[in-house]
Amino acid sequence: MIPAAAAAALLLTGSAFATVELSKKEKKPCTTCHEKGKPTKQNPLLNAIGKFYKEKGTLEGAPKK
Repeated sequence: MIPAAAAAALLLTGSAFATVELSKKEKKPCTTCHEKGKPTKQNPLLNAIGKFYKEKGTLEGAPKK
């Protein structure tokens, strides 16, 4: 059985890792797709560009900041 703190760390690390990987893949900072604040899995704080990327899987044709 995994302690609750360890399980939470694994979940949060997975979410943060995905964001970092996408940032590296697209060669853009996290702030390209996310608003300032503390994003969570339930509320990733996506801006218009982030919502476009989530739907289309590309930044090509994305709205400008």
